[in-house]
Amino acid sequence: MIKFNDLREWLELAKEMGELTFVEGADPHLEIGTMVQIDGQNQGPALLFDKIKGYREGFRILTNSMANIRTVNATFGMPATQTIREAVEQLKVKAGTWAEQAGNFPCQVVSAGPITENVEKGDDVDLEKFPVPLWHELDGGRYIGTGVGVITRDPDTGWVNMGTYRVQLHDRHHVGFYISPGKHSRIHRDTYFARNEPCPVVMVFGSDPLTYILSASEIPQGIGELDYMGAIRGKSVPVIEGRVTKLPIPVNAEIAVEGIAYPGKLKQEGPFGEWTGTYASKGREEPFIKVETLYYRNNPILLGSPPSKGLASDQGFWRSIWRSALVYNEIERAGIPNVTGVFCPAFGGSRLFTIVAVKQSYPGHATEAGHIASQTRAGAYLGRYVVVVDEDINPYDIEDVMWAICTRSDPKEMDIIKKAWSGPLDPRIRKPTDDYTNSHGIIYAVKPYAWYDEFPATSLNSEKLRREVFGKWVGHFAGRWKDV
Repeated sequence: MIKFNDLREWLELAKEMGELTFVEGADPHLEIGTMVQIDGQNQGPALLFDKIKGYREGFRILTNSMANIRTVNATFGMPATQTIREAVEQLKVKAGTWAEQAGNFPCQVVSAGPITENVEKGDDVDLEKFPVPLWHELDGGRYIGTGVGVITRDPDTGWVNMGTYRVQLHDRHHVGFYISPGKHSRIHRDTYFARNEPCPVVMVFGSDPLTYILSASEIPQGIGELDYMGAIRGKSVPVIEGRVTKLPIPVNAEIAVEGIAYPGKLKQEGPFGEWTGTYASKGREEPFIKVETLYYRNNPILLGSPPSKGLASDQGFWRSIWRSALVYNEIERAGIPNVTGVFCPAFGGSRLFTIVAVKQSYPGHATEAGHIASQTRAGAYLGRYVVVVDEDINPYDIEDVMWAICTRSDPKEMDIIKKAWSGPLDPRIRKPTDDYTNSHGIIYAVKPYAWYDEFPATSLNSEKLRREVFGKWVGHFAGRWKDV
């Protein structure tokens, strides 16, 4: 059960769990961004910054809201003590149920809420009041949108999408936003621009972590993320209608803006340190909006989730859990039987490396699972490798997976999928190019099905026996049992 209704209630929950650290007096010029990376690499607690150098007290930044399994579990309303495996197993079932029920929980339009405590319009808008860090050393500017939800509407169907795309603060009135080709809001924006029409946009810069998770996820096309949130909570999300865009704005958000992007109107954007752990694309001109309305709560909190290399960002951790569940769910919905685990580790940014464990049941089973995993909606974008392992291998234990690759795979049996979906953030693509595709490699680290029963037995004693012996002699191991 979800135990919070907004970001502030989530903070109370994190505080009760001992997963919230208060930081005062930090410098937004690289110091906050560096602290995020150090804390993330150690899977530390959430960091709440206040009295930020150069800014008004009470204008705060929350970062690393979900940098470890305890806070991820709590955000989804699950027991904090669950392991990564247990969390993925639960979420892959829940994901399908929530998608099916989302249509029963359309947003509820209300007249006002916490987000309307402060409303600035037109020339009165001033985004410079908010503490916006320079997150990485080589960034081309300060990014107000990292844990952001960008809301757009399909001009043909009326379907509302909320996605997470980087948003650069240009000045007090203007923000620029980059969206990779193929993303839902990019399709919306491109459709407007192809007709030479303006594109209405809402950006939510302070939401609770669960809303942020859904914004940054591959929710099935046609399902609104806010409706999906309603299914998770079991009640519709209250929203106001933007005065300019008529788009929904969650009333419990901390900071939101609305404006219009116009075809052909561009400003220099980037570069920005991305989730690949690289500056994969140079700065270039991108669309922007002039903010027509700014909404924010008293003592507002900016949600920061700057991407980086591997675990040096809470994005790296929580996305590995949630994307594993989404890919797992999509593989099973495609009809692949006897899948025993799926994991998209943080070192691949949850996209570049996917592990699928199967209990081989027929010839070609591993091949089928590998190809489907590579091309699901949640797994296809900017993928690189899929590794298929047997059911006796723990896909959540990278040491176990690498052992399987070394002892069960034959390089000549790898499959290569060409012209797969990639994008400008792929560091392996030389820019500029109009062909943002890449190759996906599928590694079969499984026993050959034709002589499965003849394959050399593993010398490691069974987990059941190891747990029994550990329980008997636990004091001699200082209580240390590796569990993932």
